[in-house]
Amino acid sequence: MHRRNLIYLGTILALFAFGLWVILPWGDEKLGRGPSLGLDLEGGTHLIYQVDYEKIDILEVTENNMEGVKKKIERRIENYPGITEPTIQRQGKDRILVQLPGIKDIDEAIRVIGKTAQLDFRERKGMDEEGNEVWVPAKGIVDGEEVELTGALLKPECIADLGSNNQPIVRFSWNKEGAEIFEQVTKRNIGKPLGIFLDDERISAPTVRSVIKREGIIEGLTWKEAKNLQIQLNSGALDVPLKIIEQQDIDPTLGSDDIHKSMIAGIVGAILLCLFLILYYRASGVVACLALAIYAVLVLTIYKLVPVTLTLSGIAGFIISVGMAVDGNVLIFERMKEELRGGRTSGAALEAGFNRAWSAIRDSQVTTIIVCLILWWVGNSFGAFQIVGFAQTLLVGVIMSLFSAMFVSRTFMRLLVGVRLAQSKFRLSGVK
Repeated sequence: MHRRNLIYLGTILALFAFGLWVILPWGDEKLGRGPSLGLDLEGGTHLIYQVDYEKIDILEVTENNMEGVKKKIERRIENYPGITEPTIQRQGKDRILVQLPGIKDIDEAIRVIGKTAQLDFRERKGMDEEGNEVWVPAKGIVDGEEVELTGALLKPECIADLGSNNQPIVRFSWNKEGAEIFEQVTKRNIGKPLGIFLDDERISAPTVRSVIKREGIIEGLTWKEAKNLQIQLNSGALDVPLKIIEQQDIDPTLGSDDIHKSMIAGIVGAILLCLFLILYYRASGVVACLALAIYAVLVLTIYKLVPVTLTLSGIAGFIISVGMAVDGNVLIFERMKEELRGGRTSGAALEAGFNRAWSAIRDSQVTTIIVCLILWWVGNSFGAFQIVGFAQTLLVGVIMSLFSAMFVSRTFMRLLVGVRLAQSKFRLSGVK
């Protein structure tokens, strides 16, 4: 037994052991985040936003606007609890796709994502004829120009906290320009209320007790409102207003049923496949089954560590990749049988079989990889998450199938050829 083969065997077994450690639970602990499940398996919500042209001039919507909106939505979702592996993608010139697997409070998430979060401060100037308060924008002079006091002048360092009376508040601080204006506004409004408005809705109107420059607080909020406002202010106002034009709530019960059926189909298929390989290819078939088991563990390990968002179509991609991995072994074994029938020894037939099958395996897998990349690009461009999931899992599977066929199977076969029990052509690969 060559030392090189022993090193290869040790490497394969080490990778297999690591893969088992990653994908199997040990007590209550699991490594990584697991393969995250897509909407069709875990449930959640599927939203499509479009620019609200009733609130903005169509000429104001630019490429930069939409890219800015996308990035700010991403920042908001990153800070919102309970959302894992969200999908945020642009669709066309004025739409954004948002998919939130596993989200529980959909309405609350929509409020966090879609609010434009235009914060501004206003001074009270008395009452109108109907007895309603009249508020006007709070302004200050900076470098000889009059500037409104708005959330655009805030530092992205807002914090939801509890105030001295144990009530929720949002602490904020101004940039240099904002601090200068805030000092002027509070100086002339001591003893008067200062209105704080979010998207033209008054959320707080604290009485100014002293001149304030750098920092302030927003009161009159529930804890959930304070946390949401913190997320919105720190991510910045959306560049353009949005409206929901499509919303789908996906039931996770269907996903659980699909996963269960897929597992049953996969187990039954794997058993039948292994029986065929062993009965037809004898000892080589046993090697193929071992290589297939290692292949499956390594692929699932990659799914978990990346992690790959697993959808029902993604499961289909994985199953197809398993078939392609087996196909590579079949090509190799058939080449080996040809060499054995031609009178070569087991060792020579093995090496010739792998070498002659390599070009066919390489070309077919590279072609599939190119197709996967095209599918992935198309799916991302048009927001088709089913296509993306299929392309991702198939791509990982195809790449790993090359490793399995040309490294794992080859190493095991070289070791098998050295065993006296496998010297018989019939025992080795079913050749009579």
